Amino acid sequence: MFNVTIRQVGIEEREEIIICCHEISDEVMSLANSIKGQKSFLLASKDGEMFKLDTKEIFYIESVDNKTFIYCKNNVYETKQKLYELEEILKGTKFFRCSKSMILNIGKIRSVSPSVNSRFEAKLANGETAIISRQYVPTLKKKLGM
Repeated sequence: MFNVTIRQVGIEEREEIIICCHEISDEVMSLANSIKGQKSFLLASKDGEMFKLDTKEIFYIESVDNKTFIYCKNNVYETKQKLYELEEILKGTKFFRCSKSMILNIGKIRSVSPSVNSRFEAKLANGETAIISRQYVPTLKKKLGM
């Protein structure tokens, strides 16, 4: 059992949510992620315009030739942020690093199958295929609950 305390703060104070727990369990992480998810978006550009992208719409993020691209169902956007920065921002969400140059949204995976050299192949909901490097396979299995 736990207590819930809500305290109203003045407009000059920063709003914050603090979770105090004995153990960081899956339930605690799920709660934290759902709280974070309310403002879950990334900024990216396309054709000179800036867009606010809901992370639920993102299939994967890839770094190519020192540029970072965000792939959605029908559009590709560019962001100034580096892959390691996005990985930190998306920590604790459905995103995980699947290779040196890609972060994948596990919620967009339709199926997963073993591939050559201990790698896995993920078929995405948009029909594309992503390769999960062998060093990231344990993370994939953990995220999928395997």
